[in-house]
Amino acid sequence: MKIKLLAIGKTDDKNLQVLIENYEKRLKHYIKFELELIPDLKNVKNLSESEQKEKEGSLILKKLNPADQLILLDEKGIMHTSKEFSTFMQKKMNSGIKQLVLVIGGPYGFSEEVYKKAQGKISLSKMTFSHQMIRLFIVEQIYRAFTILKNEPYHHE
Repeated sequence: MKIKLLAIGKTDDKNLQVLIENYEKRLKHYIKFELELIPDLKNVKNLSESEQKEKEGSLILKKLNPADQLILLDEKGIMHTSKEFSTFMQKKMNSGIKQLVLVIGGPYGFSEEVYKKAQGKISLSKMTFSHQMIRLFIVEQIYRAFTILKNEPYHHE
């Protein structure tokens, strides 16, 4: 299985970028992983919230292959402990899917088309974080999940 993380916009903070890249490198020892950034929309001031979600949604859907399994990082999603998330990842790998696509949406969330295409939603917290921080958090949690599955000492109970 391959994991692709799709995110809208670039990471402006160089410190965050270094941390994200660190976990991306660590993940390569466990699974094929790719972080793909979808460029920010231009002239968003001229777009309504729903128009922005529609345009971003169209860009997200264009990045998917028909066999991909799509999971949205969404405030209304299921919250997992790190151990539960590792079990979730193991089930995805056991299911035989070729690519699991996790998506961090834009500032207003996802379009209806993206919600309809998704096979699930995950929430990382009840709190709101910047989209740039979420990139770091999810890459770290994916790495943590694999260390849990391999019984490595990274995760402590």
